[in-house]
Amino acid sequence: MSKIKKAWFCQNCGVESAKWLGRCPSCGEWNTFAEEVISTAPDRTGKVMTASKAVSIRDIPTKLQERISLNNAELERILGGGLVPGSVVLIGGEPGIGKSTLSLQIPLYSPHLKTLYVSGEESARQIKMRAERLAPFRNKDDVQDNCLVLCETMLENILDQANEIQPSLLIVDSIQTVYSQRLDPSPGSVTQVRECAAQLLRYAKETHIPVILVGHITKEGSIAGPKVLEHIVDVVLQFEGDNTHTYRILRSIKNRFGSTAELALFEMTQKGLREVENPSEMLIPMHDENLSGIAVAAMLDGTRPFLIETQALVSTAVYGTPQRSATGFDTRRMNMLLAVLEKRAGFRLSAKDVFLNMAGGLKVADPAVDLAVASAVLSSSLDLAIPSRWCFAAELGLSGEIRPVPHLERRIAEADRLGFEKIFVSAYVSSLHIPKGTRIEVEKVTGIGPLGRKIFKT
Repeated sequence: MSKIKKAWFCQNCGVESAKWLGRCPSCGEWNTFAEEVISTAPDRTGKVMTASKAVSIRDIPTKLQERISLNNAELERILGGGLVPGSVVLIGGEPGIGKSTLSLQIPLYSPHLKTLYVSGEESARQIKMRAERLAPFRNKDDVQDNCLVLCETMLENILDQANEIQPSLLIVDSIQTVYSQRLDPSPGSVTQVRECAAQLLRYAKETHIPVILVGHITKEGSIAGPKVLEHIVDVVLQFEGDNTHTYRILRSIKNRFGSTAELALFEMTQKGLREVENPSEMLIPMHDENLSGIAVAAMLDGTRPFLIETQALVSTAVYGTPQRSATGFDTRRMNMLLAVLEKRAGFRLSAKDVFLNMAGGLKVADPAVDLAVASAVLSSSLDLAIPSRWCFAAELGLSGEIRPVPHLERRIAEADRLGFEKIFVSAYVSSLHIPKGTRIEVEKVTGIGPLGRKIFKT
């Protein structure tokens, strides 16, 4: 008889404890610990596991392994050049944001990959209907037969089918629905998710077949059930965006085979997720010249520069307490910028409502957007329009000084490529190498006061 071990797990973050705790010491949530039975039964295959032997690092072959192409430039770039054989990729995001759509588009757009698509949430008929809508073919009957669909939730049956089919890619949608019959807890529990992910990781490393896992997220925005999932897998990709908007950002949180500074931008259409090759042109909507409260920021997300439109609305507060609302921007940072404008520039905004919005519904965290936000607020407060061919790239300090931001040359090059005429940067930048042939004018400013006088001639 195999020994059975019991432990307490936090259902929010996955931390393990030997006894029940009222408050989780890791995430701080109350009454989230549940007792789960952990079975230490031998491997279901009955095989004797041989111990590994140490190898000198000099004797390890260094031949580069060719990556697997997915026929998706955005996804391949965020993965570091393609899918690595034997890797495990976790894709997370809110419900309805596009996780299942992207996971099904991968085999539909890659007919050279024999894919086993495992679904524990949808029936085969539902998957076929979605494939007919997403397939990039003229006729519905022309859908490639390289994608094999398996509607199963038991891990042992999934691995048996994978060993029999020998696919080039295994996709599991989602990991929270998969369970192992060796364990007693229900599907979705911390023990089940951790054990199933570990078994799939072992399968990927032994067979060199890449595995893509789809995972849900909690109300706090982290990967659901196990935080330990992020430590098991090789790559963690997370969708960001608002379901009411069409744009989706796929951000790399962890990547053992590439940089985590990359991101991919998609647009949700009737035919699925479409790659956005030039995000700057889509995040700068066309509008009239005489609209106040609009400023364009030259931001950098990871290593990718693009320009985004910042919209602000300042109006007299109807009630006693003025409203402060920001969409796609940190509200606390917006309040700090408003305090700087009032203290250092003399603008009375304490009795006015201020609303801020980032175009496209994207979340922006680059400090270089500060100057564009402050300029948009001043433009709306004075009801004076900023020329649409001007942009901003600088951070605003608490003393009202305009601070430089990194990678300024890349921001200037992106603005020049899109035909902007002037960009406002910090005058305290140490060195700035502008290549020959750059048509955009670089305007250096020292503080928020001189900036307002240069923009609005006041």
